[in-house]
Amino acid sequence: MADLEARLREVVRGEVRFDVAARALVTMDASNYRRVPLGVVAPRDAEDVAAVLEVCRGHGVPVVARGGGTSIAGQATGTGVVLDFTRHMNRIVSLDPEARTAVVQPGLVLDRLQEAAAPHGLRFGPDPSTHSRCTLGGMIGNNSCGSHSVAWGTTADSVRELDVVTAGGERLRLGQGWAGAPDGLRGLVEGELARLRTGFPELPRRISGYAVDALLPEKGADVARSFCGSEGTLGVLTEAVVRLVEAPRARALAVLAYADESAAAEAAAGLLPYGPLTVEGMAADLVPSTAGLPRGGAWLFVETGGETEAEARARAEAVVRAADVVDSLVVTDPGGQRVLWRIREDASGTATRMPDGSEAWPGWEDCAVPPARLGAYLRDFRRLLTSHGLRGTPYGHFGDGCIHVRIDFDLLSEAGVGRFRRFSEELADLVVAHGGSLSGEHGDGQARAELLPRMYGEDMVALFGRVKGVWDPDDLLNPGMLVRPAPLDANLRFSVLPRKPVDVAFGYPADGGDFSAAVRRCVGVAKCRTTSASGPSVMCPSFRATGEEEHSTRGRARLLHEMLAGEVVTDGWRSTEVRDALDLCLSCKGCRSDCPVEVDMATYKAEFLHHHYAGRRRPAAHYSMGWLPVWLRLVDRTRTARLVNVLASVGPLAALAKRLGGIAPERRIPRVATETFTRWFGRRARARQRRMIRELGPAYEESFGRPVLLWPDTFTEHLSPEVGKAAVRVLEAAGLKPVPLPRLPRHRPVCCGLTYLSTGQLDRAREVLRRTLDQLDVLVSPDAAETLAPLVVLEPSCAAALRTDLPELLHDDPRAARLAASVLTFAEALERYAPDWVPPALDRPVTGQTHCHQHAVLGDGADRRLREAAGLTGELAGGCCGLAGNFGFEKGHYEVSAACAEEQLLPAVRDAADGTAVLADGFSCRTQLDQLAGVRGRHLAQVLAEGLAEEP
Repeated sequence: MADLEARLREVVRGEVRFDVAARALVTMDASNYRRVPLGVVAPRDAEDVAAVLEVCRGHGVPVVARGGGTSIAGQATGTGVVLDFTRHMNRIVSLDPEARTAVVQPGLVLDRLQEAAAPHGLRFGPDPSTHSRCTLGGMIGNNSCGSHSVAWGTTADSVRELDVVTAGGERLRLGQGWAGAPDGLRGLVEGELARLRTGFPELPRRISGYAVDALLPEKGADVARSFCGSEGTLGVLTEAVVRLVEAPRARALAVLAYADESAAAEAAAGLLPYGPLTVEGMAADLVPSTAGLPRGGAWLFVETGGETEAEARARAEAVVRAADVVDSLVVTDPGGQRVLWRIREDASGTATRMPDGSEAWPGWEDCAVPPARLGAYLRDFRRLLTSHGLRGTPYGHFGDGCIHVRIDFDLLSEAGVGRFRRFSEELADLVVAHGGSLSGEHGDGQARAELLPRMYGEDMVALFGRVKGVWDPDDLLNPGMLVRPAPLDANLRFSVLPRKPVDVAFGYPADGGDFSAAVRRCVGVAKCRTTSASGPSVMCPSFRATGEEEHSTRGRARLLHEMLAGEVVTDGWRSTEVRDALDLCLSCKGCRSDCPVEVDMATYKAEFLHHHYAGRRRPAAHYSMGWLPVWLRLVDRTRTARLVNVLASVGPLAALAKRLGGIAPERRIPRVATETFTRWFGRRARARQRRMIRELGPAYEESFGRPVLLWPDTFTEHLSPEVGKAAVRVLEAAGLKPVPLPRLPRHRPVCCGLTYLSTGQLDRAREVLRRTLDQLDVLVSPDAAETLAPLVVLEPSCAAALRTDLPELLHDDPRAARLAASVLTFAEALERYAPDWVPPALDRPVTGQTHCHQHAVLGDGADRRLREAAGLTGELAGGCCGLAGNFGFEKGHYEVSAACAEEQLLPAVRDAADGTAVLADGFSCRTQLDQLAGVRGRHLAQVLAEGLAEEP
């Protein structure tokens, strides 16, 4: 292994990595399988690829080509050297609008090609739901399809020529008329013409096996087309010439509702004569909320195109008229279509969880049958599931007869794995009985290759083996796939995980308290690997800043998986590889909402840091910023805020303080308020209000308005009391009575524990939160639950901590859940308890950013409605500001922090027109704006308060 690595470093100009982290990151793709490689190489060009193949051939080490790692059948994993094309070989070499072709490298993400082609009115036809992260090389390797295949076919239909390097080092240019065919391939095919003409089923989504029939003379002897779908087993792709299609100028989306899945499946084939661009199907049990969909139990998403919106709508309405539907909806607004399409695209992730939260897995993800037989096949499929006591939720490309489904296999126990095998064998027979293909989109890989004889017969599969022998006689390329495959129940990625729950601090209620189950949530869909944030989405800002897999949610989950497995990452919670990968996690919680399976990396990071530093000295930043509430309370008690601010303004003293505190030297230390919010509030008759609540009870609300309790979060209390003052004014103007949270004598102030949570000081966080519950015991006791005043938290990150982290960390204390249920944001309090209040008419545009914790945990619907009522127009940016509490202040994080801000927030603020209000409800967001752009961001309460009449 050492000799192999050394030799590769000598001849390869790209990166060669044999370290623990690099290997751990590619042990899995999006399938059920796991194989540990020796190392990873990121080649710079075709010469590097040829050099790698020569070295590996000499060492007898297999080579696996990998794109985005989203393959679902296991073909992107391997035991030798993995080629990662996403780092360097990821460009569009050229694009010819006249010829409607593009020359691309294998690591190019599909969306980048679509963006380049769009100004010319063109696009690449196939578009899998992973279009934001899948690569062209992976699409060619799997012969991917996507939702528009009824109009534009498979990837093979869009390939003109391919440059490949064979295992023997030969450079070939594949095309029609036997162009680029390796020696012996033509003679082999011409000796098997009869078999090739009769041995392949005729259906639009036949992806299984090698496409040797593309080499028939009547099909143009197309070597490039026959290479598509070979899963990296015949040669390594280095460049491709692909065909582009004309994109419709306008589109309409007809959502057709049916009583059930079978009715939708039966109807799909009948819509094909109308020339739709898509005919996608899904049932209600896959949709978290049917809001926005027409009433029904299953839906077809039928997209139509035209030169104008009216033409596209007319075609969609013709489809509706031709369909026998329960209800329907036609949408022409692009934004409305994107919202609906996201429901369908996220199905690949949401399908990994059953409605009751139990796990479901791929393995039979994409069988395809003739579209006219889809309804009958689905009924038989459901019966087969029931006979094995299994559950699954089919969805997918109904117009092509291709069904995706995740099934609740038990892949942890011996009995469950046995049932997985028996079901797989019987389902293969069922698919073949309906004239179908075991794979209709994702390839055979390890999941289905063993069963190919059931579909093709032994003789045809033997022919596949002979084809492989012509291209790769030494079986160097991706062995174990397609021919001479590994058993479908071997190399399962779950087999290495601990069988007993790991001792952890958080409760993981959605995963039965099992940290391993929480980590298993990541199935490799890789939505976190998108290279640009769109709309309000947040996940994953650190990956977009660095482009490194280890800084994606998936990469971190993979490292945690390997940490639990203990084979590659061998030092458990003490792992420096896991620590370093988590170091750049902003704990933005974006993955909690944007990840289709709700991986919560912020919680996993806190858990890891808790164990990693147990009994050890922590980084200085954990003490300086993790204990921020303590230091600020000390400043308040000693009345030294002015002195602290003066000292922080002296350059050498500030530099020394930052060096000692582990703070980035580029940062300015925020000023401490000379009067806390609570002191200010006390001057507004806090004691009198508390007495009235106590003495008058319910009569107080009738006489003086509904009381709402204001949570004194650390940031509002000590760093931005002006936010609290503005919130009090607005709440009072709305007829509510804001009341300071009662503080018992000789008790410390309440705290949400956020700074301790984010630095993984969970013992301290637990102590602080239990003390807080004790202080509020009278408010959160069972007999007070119905009369508990709403708890308004102005800082979104603190509200998120109370609403989710508190009950998950103190899962054994029922008071935690009751307190969490009482938490409201500023906008939620106004909407719920002052529904008739009319805010001041501000009538001005806004810009800024929705706080990432608000997006991920709290939701911003109430904020949007409040802004609209006040005449505040415009959308706030998505993504993350990059400061993220302590993250952006920690030494070594400044560049990533600034890069995150430059993605959406800062450009949105710079591009704003004069007079635009800059909204930033989080203290971190306001600080980032101030320090990076010199812009004053304000909480929504401050903007509204400015529109109120002067306070008497």
